[in-house]
Amino acid sequence: MQLLIVHRDPEMGEALVQMMKGYTHHHFQLVESDKAAMEWARQHQHCHLLLVQLEAEGIDGLPLGSSLSEIFPGLQVLFFPNYAATNRRLEIPETKVFPEPIEGDDLLCAIERAEKMPPDAPDLFHVVDVLQMCCLSRRSGALQLVKDGESGLVFLRHGKIVHAETTAARGRDALLELVGWKFIEFAYERSVRPPLETITADWHEILIDLVNAEKRENPVESERRSA
Repeated sequence: MQLLIVHRDPEMGEALVQMMKGYTHHHFQLVESDKAAMEWARQHQHCHLLLVQLEAEGIDGLPLGSSLSEIFPGLQVLFFPNYAATNRRLEIPETKVFPEPIEGDDLLCAIERAEKMPPDAPDLFHVVDVLQMCCLSRRSGALQLVKDGESGLVFLRHGKIVHAETTAARGRDALLELVGWKFIEFAYERSVRPPLETITADWHEILIDLVNAEKRENPVESERRSA
């Protein structure tokens, strides 16, 4: 499997390189910017997994992941966000988001899962993983979430969820529907602004409430996932 690592910090970049050398058999390349990543992509035919900083000087992981996915069908992406692991409010099983200090075993498990994905498999994220990452990194803009031909929108302002909508619902009800989708594909657009604001609660409080509500509505499935 071919990996591309995009990380600006020399110490962390070297730690990731040593992890790949010591615990995997994969081919990999470390670069330090979006520009270098795109140059590398133009010179290679295959890339199976992108490990990228969410945000750093010369790096914006969300649009870079989208651009490389157009070049390499079936590309899987793991993010290194710019907040501490202690800031997380919800623990997501099989996460694809790794704040520092990075749990090495969890990262290696995520790489192993990516290796087992069939060619051209969709790059799926847990919806709560995506929302928590964007909120903690204080993103503004819009997230489009897609599953099985359905799509929904979540609007952010400086890390706050201010509006959500699906075909059938708006506001909190739309967020509840989206949380129930579990694993989704997503796209992010920084420049989009919300058409209205329907959500005022703190993002972590509403997500915790919605996750608990979804568990109450689907107790059998929740027990199966936690077993």
